[in-house]
Amino acid sequence: MAPKILPLVKLATKVTIAGGALYIACDSGLLGSSEQGSVALDKAKAALPPAIQDWMKYFGLEAQLPTMPKIEFTPVQTWNSGVRWTISSLSEAPTKATEYSHQGVQYLKDLTK
Repeated sequence: MAPKILPLVKLATKVTIAGGALYIACDSGLLGSSEQGSVALDKAKAALPPAIQDWMKYFGLEAQLPTMPKIEFTPVQTWNSGVRWTISSLSEAPTKATEYSHQGVQYLKDLTK
């Protein structure tokens, strides 16, 4: 009887965890509009450092955690640099192909001498 129930208990546990995560995400506004997501992110940023400090005190850890690095870039600039690189590579492709084919032919000529 127990071997038949164990897979059912595993499945129920997984479904419960997934459902709880989905409920928390919806309740906190992560799956809403961008404004709701921004507010949820600000709440998480404000709550996380004090929670970590409380856990460290609870477990008796006195180590100081490194500060979070500030990453300042805009996705628009990153996207634009990727587009520029792609267009530049495509525009240079015929020249590079000609250059590499001439090098290959020259290499083969040198091998056959």
